[in-house]
Amino acid sequence: MLLTILSLNKVEYRGEVSGFNVKTTTGEITVLNGHHPLVTSLEKCTAQIIMDDNKRTPFIVNSGFLEMSEGNRLNVMVD
Repeated sequence: MLLTILSLNKVEYRGEVSGFNVKTTTGEITVLNGHHPLVTSLEKCTAQIIMDDNKRTPFIVNSGFLEMSEGNRLNVMVD
C-alpha cells in the first residue's frame, strides 16, 4: 500500500509499505495491505512503518489522524 505521512510543514514519508502500526484513541492497530476504509484519530506513540521484508522503522507521532482509503492508500496527518 502507499503510505504518506504529512506534517504541517512537509511530507515526512511517502512510499510503498506492507503495514503501519500505531496507537489510536481506541487502542493499537496495524493497518495492512487491503485494509477496509477507515478514519481514526491518533495518540502520542512510536508508530512502526512495516516494510515488505518485515523490517520496521519507528516514527514518532504526537497526535494526528489516519485515513485508509480505497485504492490501498494510507494517509497519516501528524503534528
